[in-house]
Amino acid sequence: MYLAATYLTNGSELLLEILGPGIIGGLFLPILGALPDAMLILVSGLSGSTETAQDQVSVGMGLLAGSTVMLITVVWGSCVFIGKCDIENNIAVDNKDTKKLSLTGSGVSTDIWTSYSAIIMAVSVIPFIVVQLPQLLSSTYLRQLAVLIGLVFSLALLISYCMYQVFTPWIQRRRFAYVKHKHIISGLLKQLKMRALGKLLDDNGELNEGVITKLFHTIDVDKDKSISPSELRALIVGIRFDEIELDEDDAVEKVMKDFDTTRDSLISLDEFKAGVQKWLNEAKRAGKSTSNSGSHAEKFLDDFHEQTKKEHDLIVGEEDQSDEIVEGVDNPKKTSIKAGLMLLAGTLIAAAFADPLVDAVDNFSDATSIPTFFISFIALPLATNSSEAVSAIIFASRKKKRSASLTFSELYGAVTMNNVLCLSVFLALVYVRGLTWDFSAEVLVIVIVCVVMGVFGSLRTTFPLWTTSIAYLLYPFSLVLVYVLDYIFGWS
Repeated sequence: MYLAATYLTNGSELLLEILGPGIIGGLFLPILGALPDAMLILVSGLSGSTETAQDQVSVGMGLLAGSTVMLITVVWGSCVFIGKCDIENNIAVDNKDTKKLSLTGSGVSTDIWTSYSAIIMAVSVIPFIVVQLPQLLSSTYLRQLAVLIGLVFSLALLISYCMYQVFTPWIQRRRFAYVKHKHIISGLLKQLKMRALGKLLDDNGELNEGVITKLFHTIDVDKDKSISPSELRALIVGIRFDEIELDEDDAVEKVMKDFDTTRDSLISLDEFKAGVQKWLNEAKRAGKSTSNSGSHAEKFLDDFHEQTKKEHDLIVGEEDQSDEIVEGVDNPKKTSIKAGLMLLAGTLIAAAFADPLVDAVDNFSDATSIPTFFISFIALPLATNSSEAVSAIIFASRKKKRSASLTFSELYGAVTMNNVLCLSVFLALVYVRGLTWDFSAEVLVIVIVCVVMGVFGSLRTTFPLWTTSIAYLLYPFSLVLVYVLDYIFGWS
């Protein structure tokens, strides 16, 4: 099973290098990553009679819980430790690791998309809760109905997640373009404020038309009572946009689109006033300052500028991805065939050895009196997820924000796919074969770990070294919790 997982991981990475994200990276590869787990769960529930299946299905639940908990605790913490860099101004600096084991001064930073992945991971536990709540009732019919509803929820989340992954590259491009636009607005407003002979706003917070008129005439170099694209370009070229690589022509086009309401490729004085007013209103809404009078009348411009810089820093644009993707593939056709053969071999091995592995776990449990859940919780994820874990840790060792973002997004995505795909297979087995759902403790562990780490990962984008303690402690906590609930309090 480890060999199967290795082939699937390597084949997926080769395919991603050739075809990129989208349908391949967002839909096909996440499903392949969860395939070994799904195979084992499927086999555990199809074995022999209903009684045998009920006994062996705990192997599948142990694997599901173990994979989820291991990835989001032990592997997550290890990636923070391996990928740590010096934290300066609350951001980890690429390839700078001088503070060593500083609990607060060393860590990793990710982009905003990784936070979204963490939120999605937390949401993916909803089907577990849907299935679990009716189990408190004595009605067998309601319990079976809850399994069916949970299955529908799980499949709906699976489809929604795959669609989100498919469209993520497009969403990222749109978001990055929007942030660039805001950066242009911020930079131009800052420049206009510096050039103004007075304040852009009067003491009442209204547009200072006298100052705006003077600015207009300053920019209108040829004095034809309108600002042309070339004059606007001269203004933009004079502004230093340190944080982004700005395409001046693109910036001119964006500003003209905002200001030139008559679409005559010229900005009149009235259009200039209206455009500046529109931008100032946007800055007011986004800025932190609420005062509109006195000496604080324009403080919101500074707030808006700082906020825009932070927003840009959180979004790693497409331009930053080139150093993390293998530059060019020498022989795409040959590489495609190699990737296809690896994926096929991994799938066949997983299919062939899933049943013997489930039997081996079951027999080992009988011989040692160790519950099958704990064997599958601890041992099986090492087989089915270790290659994925090693890949994530190696990627994190590049010590860059971009690689850290991809690493943690991959971990959150793997857990999400475990929760929705593997749970869908599990619930389908329980419903079709009429098995009993008696995994309350295991469900509680999955929900606690996913919600804690999901909320934690969504609330921040920089993770100092001390955060590894939370992740590492959740793993033994999960084992102890299941043992106490199942074997001391007798939960079912």
